[in-house]
Amino acid sequence: MPPISRMAPPSWPDRLKRFDRVVIAIVVVLAVIFIISPEHGLETVLFALGNLFQIAPFVLFSVGIAAYAHASGADSLIAKAFEGRTLRMVLTAALFGALSPFCSCGVIPIIAALLSMGVPLAPVMAFWLASPVMDPSMFLLTSSVLGLDYAIAKTLAAIGLGLFGGFGILWLGRLGLFSRPLRDGVSNGGCAASSVRTPTPVVWSFWRENDRIVKFRKSGLATLVFLGKWLTFAFILEKLMLIYVPADMITTLLGGDGLAPIGIATLVGIPAYLNGFAALPLVSGLVDQGMQPGAAIAFMIAGSVTSIPAAIAVFALVKHRVFFAYLVFALLGSFAAGLLFQGFVTVT
Repeated sequence: MPPISRMAPPSWPDRLKRFDRVVIAIVVVLAVIFIISPEHGLETVLFALGNLFQIAPFVLFSVGIAAYAHASGADSLIAKAFEGRTLRMVLTAALFGALSPFCSCGVIPIIAALLSMGVPLAPVMAFWLASPVMDPSMFLLTSSVLGLDYAIAKTLAAIGLGLFGGFGILWLGRLGLFSRPLRDGVSNGGCAASSVRTPTPVVWSFWRENDRIVKFRKSGLATLVFLGKWLTFAFILEKLMLIYVPADMITTLLGGDGLAPIGIATLVGIPAYLNGFAALPLVSGLVDQGMQPGAAIAFMIAGSVTSIPAAIAVFALVKHRVFFAYLVFALLGSFAAGLLFQGFVTVT
């Protein structure tokens, strides 16, 4: 009898490939935190769970819409409604984004749903950039803490940033750089374009067909798991920054005169995430200490658009070139808003 050959056991790298890298990262980071400081570890877990609970209605609503559109076949119909109207949609998306009550994290599942349905990237980017900067409650609080001029400036900056990003993407898109913005396999984004090219009849009452019910469940669950793991990881990193990056360091960097504070405020605002509402008292204190108004606007806008949770979720959703364009538009737009506001204050 010939000897029975035995397969060699899989190596540890091969075994790790079977697990989700984001989940592994979450477990490793939390384990390290609990080993170093159990108190901070517990704070981090509670912080992440609290934020996930807070944005859960946005996530579930958006996931449901995306799953319904996919199961009923309405994704191709919705995408088709935007064909040939990109310019108008960019304008509408920028205005709606500046007035919508979505934070930088709450807008992520909506963006995923829009892109997965084949909606053009230009209006999506306009809404993406404008939405986290301003909303009705933020306008009222900004007016009360910093003054009406700051609230109006942030609103105009949100609209301008959306238009800048939307039309910028539209122009760059002519070079063929953003024809397929979503990563393959993200919310069925890899085949969204084909569903638009070959539309199928829409079955609004999809629950009458077993195949469509299964498609609804699978699509919704996949999107929910995807967003959940990435947002969890993002909130953990956000809490670590709040714990280990001293607020005094940010205060020191943002003081001074000239163009440098506006540039530094823009750069610091991108990684140094602060909740839009939590940033108001800090910025108010910095302004009282002599911080330039333009630097204050640049810091708040950059921090709102490119917060850690939003940036990581963007990176997980779209391809690298789209993520890079998102950061560049946010950086340049925030800096320009700061310069314009500083010039307005100086003249008046």
